[in-house]
Amino acid sequence: MGTTASAYLTGFGRYLPGDPVDNDGIVARLGGEDAVTARIRGMILDQNGIRQRHYALDEHGEPTELNEELAVKALTAALDDRGIRPDDLRMLATATTIGDVLVPGFASMVHGRLGGGPMQLLSASGVCASSLQALDAAVSKVKLGDHPRVAVVGSELASRSLRQRRFDGIRAGMDSHFLRWMLSDGAGAVVVEFQPHPDRPSLRVDWVRHVSLAHEHEVCMRAGMDGTEPEVGRTWQDAGIGEAEASGMFVLRQDVSVLDDLAGAGLRQFEELVDIGLVDVSHLDHVICHYSTNAFRDRAFDGLRKRIPTLDTDRWFSNLETCGNTGAASIFIALEEAWRTGRFAPGETILLAVPESGRFSFAFAHLTVVAPPDRQGAP
Repeated sequence: MGTTASAYLTGFGRYLPGDPVDNDGIVARLGGEDAVTARIRGMILDQNGIRQRHYALDEHGEPTELNEELAVKALTAALDDRGIRPDDLRMLATATTIGDVLVPGFASMVHGRLGGGPMQLLSASGVCASSLQALDAAVSKVKLGDHPRVAVVGSELASRSLRQRRFDGIRAGMDSHFLRWMLSDGAGAVVVEFQPHPDRPSLRVDWVRHVSLAHEHEVCMRAGMDGTEPEVGRTWQDAGIGEAEASGMFVLRQDVSVLDDLAGAGLRQFEELVDIGLVDVSHLDHVICHYSTNAFRDRAFDGLRKRIPTLDTDRWFSNLETCGNTGAASIFIALEEAWRTGRFAPGETILLAVPESGRFSFAFAHLTVVAPPDRQGAP
């Protein structure tokens, strides 16, 4: 019998635009100085724990870069980290919530700016979990033997939708303002190959899992429709652009009342992975979990301790406080930092976890740190 094909993460990159913006500097970029908005902003910032973030906006709140540019800069960093060029890629998988243009797809725009030769493309759309959907596709193609080397990037440029002009005339409330003070910009990328890096450790991708619970849950995070469910004649494509803007259809909204349900559903999905044997909690060395707020993390810790009384929360890594919530880019931005700062050693295991509130979906990936080929098996 032949050996099972493998896929390895061999290069890592990220890009965070501009200088970091602390909590006192947000208003200069996004606006929103009225008393009601200020009160909501203060409540959200107190809960989420984010101390600084990055925006592709100048000091006057004007855009400085495109989303595709963020993606290319993260990809270039990952390719440089691996020591290869765009011409060495045979596939590019991208993930973002909202691209710069409606058509063509985001992957096409990124490929056009990145360059390189002919390659397969995938544009994964959705929200946060789309990054691991893109990774899943890339890993599958590598394991099938279709491509020896693939790049994956998650990129977000939310700030353009968070500026005051989008909120003029819209009633200030939690559903419309929650994400305004949560989201920021950035991109993270990885290189996937059929063999490990020749002279340094790599991360073997053991498996990737994604599950949607949309059949059980209504829409939670949304934009482009009037109300909480799409109806014929009540989406942004049915209304004129001015009418859609005036009615708030272009505001990215979040039903905060169901976020506790999201945390509970995510814990159940994790427990299922443990029950079927995909995760061995006694040999899980690191967890990198994307979450939008420290309050969500605390609820997750409380739930996990009921199942794992000996849970060591030091094994969890997040850079939410210093890099912000960058949606589909967050998991790769966190993985890059954990890798670059030397948190991993050969033989250790890593679980990536990404809950997505759009209509409740969850993505996980299990990685194992492997030594370079000439050192595998060495004491």
